[in-house]
Amino acid sequence: MINIIFFSVIAFFSPKRINKFGAHLGDFANKLRNSTDQNPQAMKQHLTAVIFALAIVLSSIVLGNAFWKRSQAQAKISVTGLGETDFISDLIVWEGLFEKQAYTLGEAYSGLEKDRKAVTEYLNSKGIASEELVFSAVQSRQNTRAEYSPEGRFMGETFLGYILSQTISIESKEVEKVEKIAREITELLNKEIQFYSQAPRYYFTQLADLKIELISKATEDARIRAETIAKNSGATLGDLIVANMGIFQITGQNSGEDYSWGGTFNTSSKAKTASITMKLDYQIK
Repeated sequence: MINIIFFSVIAFFSPKRINKFGAHLGDFANKLRNSTDQNPQAMKQHLTAVIFALAIVLSSIVLGNAFWKRSQAQAKISVTGLGETDFISDLIVWEGLFEKQAYTLGEAYSGLEKDRKAVTEYLNSKGIASEELVFSAVQSRQNTRAEYSPEGRFMGETFLGYILSQTISIESKEVEKVEKIAREITELLNKEIQFYSQAPRYYFTQLADLKIELISKATEDARIRAETIAKNSGATLGDLIVANMGIFQITGQNSGEDYSWGGTFNTSSKAKTASITMKLDYQIK
């Protein structure tokens, strides 16, 4: 009902009707002048009525115009496009830790140095140059054992010596070679080296170019969707109003990982899937 009133008011004030309204207003003003010469009190009453009538008319015009603009703004279509591609990581980062235990710090450090040399020689024999090996600073901690009485009361700790540890990391584009080393590094156990291997992490060095490619795919996908919807609904697609980019997601292929609001960045899988969404708003005619 309100819509009908607004548009009726707008339609009422056509150029011809405005001129006619102006002529009637002029006649009314002349009559008002003649009548008020004889009765000043009548002038005040008529003037109040005129101001009140004009206020109602102007308010209706303003509200009707605002409603019309809002209706125009709603004549749009919103679509979301998806850009997705599979790729294989071209960079691997692998880390391992080895440690040595002895009663004194000197003995522990000498043993750790011996193990580091053995680890380096082993990796060199597998095709990894010494320059590619990054050793962290040596970490040390005391090794103690809790002592309890026969009744289960804590009696203190017994000092057993020191444990020194060091981390080694490799960053390489020879992904398959480092993967093989990560699997076979347990061979060091035969040399009585206590070595702990971590799972490799995988990265892609051309990620910036990949993002641009996916944005293009997602935008094209959204445009095709919008054209299809407009065509099937009997409308014509107009200009692009707004474009919003979604969050970049990288998941392992066939991993079943969930997307997150902040973006997923998988590093545990060599084979990955990258995706991004684009939300576009188009005018429709």
